[in-house]
Amino acid sequence: MTHSSADDRSTVTGRRRIAFAVHTDSGRLPGLPTLLRSLALTNPGVCEDVVVLHPGLPDSSFDALRRLHPRVVTRRAGSRLDVFRLPDYDTVIALSPAMVVLGDIGELLRMRRGVGAVPQPWCDGEGREGRAVRADGLLVVQRADVDEATAARLAAADGGGGWETALEGVLRPLDARYDFLSRRLHDDTPVPDHVAVLHFTGPFDEAGYGPAAGARRRFEMGDEEFRAAYCALPGEKHPDLLAHLAPPLLEARPSLDLARTVADGYRRQGRYDEAVDVLAPVVGDRLDAPRCQETLGVCLMALSRYDEAEARLLLAAASPDVAPRAFAQLARLAWLCGREEDAHAYARDGLEADPTDSGCHAWYVRTRPEGARERPEPVAAGDQLAHVALFAEGRENAGDKVLPEAVRMCFDTDTGPARWYGQPVHRLVDEAALERLNARRGVIVGGGGLFLPDTSPNGNSHWQWNVPDGLLARLTAPLAVFAVGYNVFDGQLYRRGRFAESLRVLVERSAFFGLRNHGSIERVRELLPVGLRDRVRYQPCPTTVARHLLPGWLDPVERTDTVLVNCAYDRAGLRFGHDYADFLAQLATALRGLRERADVRYAAHMPADERFVHDLRREHGLSLPVEPLYDLTNDGIRGLYRRSRLVIGMRGHAGMIPFGCGTPILSLVSHPKLAYFLSDIGREEWGLSVHDRDLGPRLLERAAAVLDDHPAAVADVHGAQEFLWETTRSNLGELRETFGRA
Repeated sequence: MTHSSADDRSTVTGRRRIAFAVHTDSGRLPGLPTLLRSLALTNPGVCEDVVVLHPGLPDSSFDALRRLHPRVVTRRAGSRLDVFRLPDYDTVIALSPAMVVLGDIGELLRMRRGVGAVPQPWCDGEGREGRAVRADGLLVVQRADVDEATAARLAAADGGGGWETALEGVLRPLDARYDFLSRRLHDDTPVPDHVAVLHFTGPFDEAGYGPAAGARRRFEMGDEEFRAAYCALPGEKHPDLLAHLAPPLLEARPSLDLARTVADGYRRQGRYDEAVDVLAPVVGDRLDAPRCQETLGVCLMALSRYDEAEARLLLAAASPDVAPRAFAQLARLAWLCGREEDAHAYARDGLEADPTDSGCHAWYVRTRPEGARERPEPVAAGDQLAHVALFAEGRENAGDKVLPEAVRMCFDTDTGPARWYGQPVHRLVDEAALERLNARRGVIVGGGGLFLPDTSPNGNSHWQWNVPDGLLARLTAPLAVFAVGYNVFDGQLYRRGRFAESLRVLVERSAFFGLRNHGSIERVRELLPVGLRDRVRYQPCPTTVARHLLPGWLDPVERTDTVLVNCAYDRAGLRFGHDYADFLAQLATALRGLRERADVRYAAHMPADERFVHDLRREHGLSLPVEPLYDLTNDGIRGLYRRSRLVIGMRGHAGMIPFGCGTPILSLVSHPKLAYFLSDIGREEWGLSVHDRDLGPRLLERAAAVLDDHPAAVADVHGAQEFLWETTRSNLGELRETFGRA
């Protein structure tokens, strides 16, 4: 599995593309495996492309490198200067086959400006001294800061002695520890502990440099020894590296711990079937491996092999250390299968094992019997519409609370149980559930980003609706897919074979198939047979037209002097990459300026969003009051957004809900869906990538423009909304004929 298997939308999100680059020839090629091993063993959480530039060596020359790293890219090149001309990358860290990595290089990955290099001291025969950037030294090249003129000046420099002049204006001096020359370690001087990259200026085994040679010999090992060393490292390991290195080791040295390590790596990549294949033969029915049984149970559940999963999780629950987590998973499994009483009992068992376990507590509350709560009068099934959606409960995502109601408002002013039958999208559609759906006058699936592989994975469809193809094909009630989004993250791995087949059945069966942005339409059409592609339609998210849906809506005459900010942290690695620290600093710059003009507050859609407030205070000394939207009613959420002057949001619905209320927005783009929405309304300038090197001043400038002429900004929102409303009205007219009137 290679990086190219991931969903790449970096041109949409602005995600920074990073590579290591090494220029080599046949003479220096033998040094490269040691460099790659050292990089992986000292920075196990880092896995970027490794671009090997060469003068035309046979492709088989790089087989040894490919065994060590999953993302080796080979390119023919004339010289090392080609590291300045790699068009596919934004940041290139140029290394040398004469180097080994001894420590953390995170600082290099986080660099955003200029060309980083270590000016090395020199002294000529006449006693003159100075510093120069070596032509073979470590470089951190930001492609945005160099051009062909830079490369031409470097080519004209004499052997590297004039590189610092050629890089004038863009050179960013680095600490010597990132390119520490071995010649400084003569007379067997020990390698200083702080050295991160050791650069050999002579033979690797040169006399008088014993400690330096010893530091390098730590990484001279065979493939199997290297794999074992990597898998044994403590802490977080990159899933791509783990999945590349661990399976061959498991085949050579099978063990329970290693099998679990491999399975965990596969699980993080969504490769649940491979995780099961690795773990099941090794674990068997052992009671002394509860964590392995838990991992196996979770992976089986992700494949919709529920009976097998339940058996494994029960084995795991026999261990006091694992019992609370295992019982929480058992409660989730029972709920997915429609067994509410069993789910409640499992949650109770988990709380008996650990009364403080939050997962078990959430399931205990969610599955608590209704008791004496007032129930609506029974309604004939044929008078109801069925709604298949993610129904948020408790302190879950505020956007997922507002969205289902907004969908229902498109079809009926009564959004309650008298007119609607709710089918949770993650719950298994079995024969009984199919019968209930078919009894309704229609089935609406949506809205939300339901085309996503990993929130609640299942083996039936590989998207969020847990419905087998065979049962979906037997759905006789009219079916509408309404405002669903293709929500795969930029860089996320999506093994789309099963999804594509499920998608085909879904489109064939649907009377209406509407996706909430044209980006999703493009991605879904790619997966469909040619004859079905034209059936994919545009249906905006109904939250974006709330002003037109809510009875008696009145636009505010006056607004509070408030700017709301929102950030998201689910799948933070995919959102920020190596740029989170820079993003935080850029936001601090913008918010300091905004606080001089408005009351800046933080809108948390869920408790996890509040990490931003804590990090901002810890790293930059800024405190923001928090508005916990997850504790508000839908009217309260809309009311807060409606009264604000501007919303700066990273979550999709931190943009779409305020926009639907007529409030100006700016989007912090870390997911393609935000850019897709802004493109649909022709307002791309409202979006700023979280990876933008100038995010802080640009965000402040655009926010100030909104505040300076707020009436015009509101009018712009209203104007952009008209197209969405006209599209929605037209689609609803068609759907009323499809579903009939109750």
